[in-house]
Amino acid sequence: MYKYLIWDFNGTILDDLELCLDLLNVMLEKQNKPKLDVPAYKHVFGFPIKDYYIQAGLTFDSWSFDQMSQFFIERYQPASFECQIHKGVIETLQASIQMGLKNIILSASQTDNLIEQTKILNIFQYFDYIIGTDNIKGQGKIERGIQLMKETGIDPNSCLYVGDTIHDAEVAKALGVKVLLYTGGHQSEARLRTVNERIIYEISDIINVIKG
Repeated sequence: MYKYLIWDFNGTILDDLELCLDLLNVMLEKQNKPKLDVPAYKHVFGFPIKDYYIQAGLTFDSWSFDQMSQFFIERYQPASFECQIHKGVIETLQASIQMGLKNIILSASQTDNLIEQTKILNIFQYFDYIIGTDNIKGQGKIERGIQLMKETGIDPNSCLYVGDTIHDAEVAKALGVKVLLYTGGHQSEARLRTVNERIIYEISDIINVIKG
């Protein structure tokens, strides 16, 4: 049934929640705002990133969104090399390839950063396409996904998309593909269930879905 497995990266493949929360709290501390714990973070995180920052308590009076984005990525990118890949990712990638599927990363992260991360984490070789954006603001994921589908002629009915946020459900809907939402990432299960998509608790559950 499926020929392509489309993966979100941050929070789905890479377990970077604690890193992202730590950097958010550094920014909040710089503005003398209360820090967030994991449940609070999972309650407010989302896209657009600028809206999420506002929900978290940040303001742009003396520190612009562009400056925050630069501050974040300069610290996030090198630190992300120390993050772990979620349990079951490698095994799922290998199993899907053995079943004849092609694997694609579709992320709101900048493409060059994604390529660097996947190479350092030693997973670059598993992916047929690594599709990111041209900016560090988390903008343009839907547009890049649509461009991929048009340029490759991939049939949406042959794709299964895996992500960890409501935005991933929005991306999947825009592409016309089926989606699974993983509870181990950046948003709470309760929020994910508001979009009525299929939920998985382990990355390895993807294989059972592929098998039908």
